[in-house]
Amino acid sequence: MENVELMKQVIATTDGVVKGTAATQLDLPSPCTEWTVRGVMNHITGGATMFAVCVEQGSVPDDMLGQLMSGDNLGADYVASWEAASSRAIAAFEAPGALDKTVKLPFGEMPAGVAVNIAIFDVLTHAADIATATGQTIGNTALVETALEYGHQMVGPELRAPGIFDPEQTAPEGATATTRLLAFAGRKV
Repeated sequence: MENVELMKQVIATTDGVVKGTAATQLDLPSPCTEWTVRGVMNHITGGATMFAVCVEQGSVPDDMLGQLMSGDNLGADYVASWEAASSRAIAAFEAPGALDKTVKLPFGEMPAGVAVNIAIFDVLTHAADIATATGQTIGNTALVETALEYGHQMVGPELRAPGIFDPEQTAPEGATATTRLLAFAGRKV
């Protein structure tokens, strides 16, 4: 359950960033160059639902996966949509025995305990994308460092491909933990 507690911290941090984003900032470009701020929020909202359904049911039906990965997951209220999806993901991971289940994600089958680690890295990286694009900061340096550590454990050369993670960038000397996280994820910093 330690990683679920860590995921809760990531969700709380991301909540702050999402709530700190004005509707007028949704069309801003993000460091994740494929998406605007709204696009990043849409991705993490769909991703949170995907993780929840995988833990609840073992996998996500193909038609639902298409919607979660490329449809509109935000509707008119991006904050409420994110909160509902992230709350469902936390509840799924907190269920008794959840971390012992095997789940099938689009990129492979794995224990749910590994899936939560992927979510920790992915969600906090995207929170950093949103924060950077909207002029916010992520104040929990220890959490960012932990997400970066998880990224180093999980992102190998096979994931350094267009649409997944670009090649790691060099962070400037003395860069913040958030900048180093983004550089590791392939963002130009």
